[in-house]
Amino acid sequence: MTTEVEPVTTDPKHLTDSEASAEARRLIAEAYRPEAPATPTSFRDDTPVPAYGTTPPVPQPDSRIVPQWAAGVAVASIGVGAGITGLGCGAWLILQGLASVTLTGVLAVTLPFAGIAAAATAIGSAFARIRRASTTNVYKGTVVQRTEVTATSRGFLSRAKAGR
Repeated sequence: MTTEVEPVTTDPKHLTDSEASAEARRLIAEAYRPEAPATPTSFRDDTPVPAYGTTPPVPQPDSRIVPQWAAGVAVASIGVGAGITGLGCGAWLILQGLASVTLTGVLAVTLPFAGIAAAATAIGSAFARIRRASTTNVYKGTVVQRTEVTATSRGFLSRAKAGR
C-alpha cells in the first residue's frame, strides 16, 4: 500500500488548518530563536569586580591634546565671564537704587559730575588766560615777510591745491 504524501506548500490559500498551525509555530520559533550577530557590535566583560582591595590598572590612552593657546583662551574667557558678572551685579545694584527716582536722588547722583565739570572749566579758562598773556613777539633786526601761493591742478575734474 502506498501512501501519497501531499507536497507542503506555503501558499496560504492551499494550507490546511494543521499545516497553518505548524507553519505559524515554525515562524514564531524562528523569530524568537537566539542567534549571535554575524559581527559583534559590543563587548561585555562579565568577570567579577573585587569587592575590596586593589584592582589591576587598566590602560586608558588619552589622545586628546589641547594646545596651550586654547587652554589660555579658555582660562581667559572664564576670567572675563567672572569679571563681566561682577560688573553686571554692580550695575544691577546701582539701577536698583535708581529705580525709585526722586528729585533729590537725581541731584545727589549728578552733583559730583557737575562739580568735576565746573572744576575742569575753571582750570581750562585759567590755562587759556596764561597762554594768551605770555605771547609777545619781539623782533630784532630786519623782518621780511613773504607770502607765495601756487595753485596746481592736475587730472580730470581735479580741484586746485593752493600752497602745495
